[in-house]
Amino acid sequence: MTTSQVWLRIPALTRAVVAGLAVGLLGTGSWAKLIGTNLKHGSQVPWAAPVMAFVLAVWWLYFVRGRGWPAATKDARCLGARANSVPEHLWGPAIGAGVLGLIGVLLLQGVLGRLVTLPQQQELDPSKYPLATVFAWVVMSSLVAGIVEETAFRGYIQGGIERRHGPLIAILVTGSLFGLAHFGHPEVGIVLLPYYIAVAAVYGGLAYATNSTFPGMVLHAGGNMLSAFSLFTQGRSEWQLGTSPSTLVWESGIDAAFVGIVVLLLVVAVVAGLAFRSLVLAGRAAQQV
Repeated sequence: MTTSQVWLRIPALTRAVVAGLAVGLLGTGSWAKLIGTNLKHGSQVPWAAPVMAFVLAVWWLYFVRGRGWPAATKDARCLGARANSVPEHLWGPAIGAGVLGLIGVLLLQGVLGRLVTLPQQQELDPSKYPLATVFAWVVMSSLVAGIVEETAFRGYIQGGIERRHGPLIAILVTGSLFGLAHFGHPEVGIVLLPYYIAVAAVYGGLAYATNSTFPGMVLHAGGNMLSAFSLFTQGRSEWQLGTSPSTLVWESGIDAAFVGIVVLLLVVAVVAGLAFRSLVLAGRAAQQV
């Protein structure tokens, strides 16, 4: 029995998870190693960014475009990456639905922020480095997160599970893995798992509706840039962008502010749900043309 035959005997869900995590780790792990070395050596110059740009280009050609050896896996790599072109008329609805979904996620965090104490993100002190250096690191980190994580999670993992078990199971499994994958950060724990699952549901919904990871890449990278600059300028973590300092409802009681954000969350959730439903129907129509 050949290696490919053994691989195909493994359940589709397991194959998708293993392949996706490996693809993602190679991309994000490379950047983590480079940025860690850059911080220790020559930290005044963001030399890790151009090096990672080259690494990311090679990574993209191999895992997304299917270039390189072995040629027999080219089609599987291209299918797994899910980097399909999006019809021009779907870009606006996709970005709109995604933004509504992310607003809903921030409102969800606003609610959770009144129920539990959210952790503070631990990051480097930007005042120790030149502004241009910090900017280059932030941009490259955001690009790596958007491109690599969307390809690995919404492409290889969600797509592989989706083709066998449908979108609901695929998005739920992928979202859970997406959250657990961030547990490597010391400040991330179980209290933030709903946040990551909700974010993954937004990106996963976009991938399913458009059959492409491109809209998710744009929003993921853009969102990471916004959260990074917010952290450096205001000291607020990405999961605290939609919250403001306030006491827990268990201490202060349910007040008008808490009721208001719950109602707003429900309204945005309904509107976002309708937007995604419309996007799914439009995406199906486009694929049938």
